[in-house]
Amino acid sequence: MAKFYGVIGYAVTEETKPGVWAEKIIERMYYGDLTRNTRRLQSAEQLNDNINVANEISIVADPFANENFHSMRYVEFMGAKWKVTSVEVQYPRLILTMGGVYNGEQA
Repeated sequence: MAKFYGVIGYAVTEETKPGVWAEKIIERMYYGDLTRNTRRLQSAEQLNDNINVANEISIVADPFANENFHSMRYVEFMGAKWKVTSVEVQYPRLILTMGGVYNGEQA
């Protein structure tokens, strides 16, 4: 089992002006284990296939992660940001499953 230390991005809602709420991405560092390391090519109606990973990372969750696991957007892994497609709570750990490359808002 490989070790993991990296960034996880959260989308936290903040009030930017009175009555106006917007998502802001914040990043936090976590330790954990890489429990599954796989990739798959997804055919699309494009010139090149999309690369998706189906990796699982088990992180040691702090109170912030336990309270905001529903807001996790991406994991930085192997030099790229990958979407968090699902989170399984197994206290004191969170099991994160990653999908395709994350192209959304970043910190």
